[in-house]
Amino acid sequence: MRHLLILGAGAGGTIVANMIRQKLPESEWQITIVDRDDRHHYQAGYLFIPFGIYGEADVLKPKKEFIPRGVDFIVDEVVQIDKAARVVSTRGGRRLDYDWLVIATGCDIHPEEIDGMLDGWRKEIFDYYTLDGAIALAKKLRYFNKGRLVLNIAEFPYKCPIAPLEFVFMADWFFTVNGCRDQVEIEFVTPLDNVFTKPVAAKALAAVAEQKQINVRPYFDLAQVNAAEKTIESHKGETVGYDLLVAIPPNMGDKALIDSGISDPVGFVATDNETLKAQDAERIFVLGDTTNVPTSKAGSVAHYMAYTLVDNLIREIDGYDAQAKFDGHATCFLASGFEKAILLDFNYKVEPLPGKFPFPGMGPFTLLEETMSNHWGKMMFRWVYWNLMMKGLDLPLEPQMNLAGKIRPTA
Repeated sequence: MRHLLILGAGAGGTIVANMIRQKLPESEWQITIVDRDDRHHYQAGYLFIPFGIYGEADVLKPKKEFIPRGVDFIVDEVVQIDKAARVVSTRGGRRLDYDWLVIATGCDIHPEEIDGMLDGWRKEIFDYYTLDGAIALAKKLRYFNKGRLVLNIAEFPYKCPIAPLEFVFMADWFFTVNGCRDQVEIEFVTPLDNVFTKPVAAKALAAVAEQKQINVRPYFDLAQVNAAEKTIESHKGETVGYDLLVAIPPNMGDKALIDSGISDPVGFVATDNETLKAQDAERIFVLGDTTNVPTSKAGSVAHYMAYTLVDNLIREIDGYDAQAKFDGHATCFLASGFEKAILLDFNYKVEPLPGKFPFPGMGPFTLLEETMSNHWGKMMFRWVYWNLMMKGLDLPLEPQMNLAGKIRPTA
């Protein structure tokens, strides 16, 4: 009996477990998935908790609901990976041998990496990239009706690159409907030169930010937080004051990957951009937020990656080389408030472009525009996530990006 071991039962690991179980005979293959948490978090839903749209029950379900029959689910914490011996050790004392390994352990925020940030943590400094943080921020926003709200991105990479912009757009809506928008200043502070990494999308999204009277401060490389004075300071000595700081702290991968020498010093695994094989290890594949590939750390990307990873894993098992098939595809709905949203679809080589999605000329979604249909696509995604994606069921979307229906800029 051969053994496939999957580390991480978030979006990426769960999708792979469902897809691969259908392809490997149970009589020949044991499949095990390991995760420290028995609850599955719909992380895209965290954004809506501070604004009272979702609650805890909307973003949590038992992971066992999504683990397919024939896959062993172990709740334990991985502490060491011996890639030479092909053994994974856990805090609970397990030693798990594997023939092939899939790493999908994700990444988490680390506010302790920024000097002074923990001094004001969950007092005047909040996050919404964790469930506890989103719930705490909801309580704070309930009574915040005057002052300066600053959202700051500490550094790259971080999960879901459009989520910070999404937050300030939703904050504009939230304070407007609560009758205090004219009393609240919103500032978006980023180390980038604009609000997003891709030029065409950055121009379109910056125009929306300007329309919503959101101040954008680029080139701000965060050095420290002074919680007593309520300021953040850059390495260049520039300071920004706040009454409420919504922080995107540094993101890091799993400590076990660092301790095992599998990853770089911050926990991201060197991964081939197109085959999704670990670059410095045999029989190891990587997907989702754990990788260092140059695309978004987002659920849609993990979903698209899963198709390539599963195909290449089967090819290796059958004695063939992995194929370079993953193109960096990402599809992201950006909630912008007032029952509207903006949709981006892009990959490694093609930035977000205007047009229609997923059906050329028909949509129903419109790329790089605020529309109501995009809003309903965003809200419908939670049902799609729970009922289709996490069960490994195919969606009417190609894993590779399709240029049909997109309008390319003229020279």
